[in-house]
Amino acid sequence: MRSYVKPTDYYDLFSMSLHELGEIADKIRREKCGDLVTFVVDTNINYTNVCVSKCKFCAFYARDESEAFVLSEKDILRKVAKAVEFGATQILMQGGLNPELDLAWFEKVFSSIKEKFPAVHIHSLSPPEIIFLAKLEGLNFEEVLLRLKKAGLDSLPGGGAEILSDRVRGMLSKKGKSEEWLEVMKAAHELGMPTTATMMFGHVEKEEEIIEHLLKIRELQEETNGFTAFIPWTFQPGRSELKVEKASPVKYLKVVAISRIVLDNFRNIQASWLSQGFDVASLSLHFGANDFGGTLLEEKVISSTGKKHTPARVEQMVRAIRKAGRVPARRDTYYNVLEVYL
Repeated sequence: MRSYVKPTDYYDLFSMSLHELGEIADKIRREKCGDLVTFVVDTNINYTNVCVSKCKFCAFYARDESEAFVLSEKDILRKVAKAVEFGATQILMQGGLNPELDLAWFEKVFSSIKEKFPAVHIHSLSPPEIIFLAKLEGLNFEEVLLRLKKAGLDSLPGGGAEILSDRVRGMLSKKGKSEEWLEVMKAAHELGMPTTATMMFGHVEKEEEIIEHLLKIRELQEETNGFTAFIPWTFQPGRSELKVEKASPVKYLKVVAISRIVLDNFRNIQASWLSQGFDVASLSLHFGANDFGGTLLEEKVISSTGKKHTPARVEQMVRAIRKAGRVPARRDTYYNVLEVYL
């Protein structure tokens, strides 16, 4: 595939117009992915809101004991059963960094899910959770991931990346340095566990730090080829300690387009209907995105900001994708197409 932008020009991308960026990104998307736009039927089970990190951008973590919760194994299995009943093939489990939940707790939960629902793909625990468990247990990342893999963990979501700049991370959270996030992902890839990569922007980062984030992810992908997709989304400022103006749809579409241009070794760029709404997400399919993410039958983190969460129906996903003039298709976690909606 021919390159539309020289690597030396990446830091100038933000100076280009939205139209220019969209035109370049859409050409790359067309050559790399064609007109098929995929989505997965899934749910996000937030198993605890107890968290020692207390990130400034987070509205989800418990402020006091009266708000705290930890889902029981029985509750988790009930939620998985409900999701499977609605056709889910992928289960996300993500939560706070809770010192009361050790590695054995996760092994037990994952084993139980696989025992009762062997066909379900467990796509769970982002790098900060792996980093936290490693420190809690006195193990390295590989040892933690290997035990979780044996228990049933199939792949990792890319949460907790925020911006892979230690300046930004130091301002926002206590979730570890950017190099640790990358080390967890590299360890997962080397164990044969695919992952996604993410970026949450629109808070305290500089534009050049967005480019640096993308370049770090691209460099690791060059080494391991373990990332299945990249997912950029905007910070949701409601009810959190961090008070900034919400990023505009134009900024979001620019970053989607820039992500497609810089990440030339990624096939899949995911739209974020959860943070942007269906109209902007559908529009992002003209700015480099080729995947519509998951239905998210349940989700509590973004909804804790005050943004109303309504699970997406398959019909909604299909309609939004068709609105952009594309062909919708349901996929699995590995991006294998399960059904095309002609």
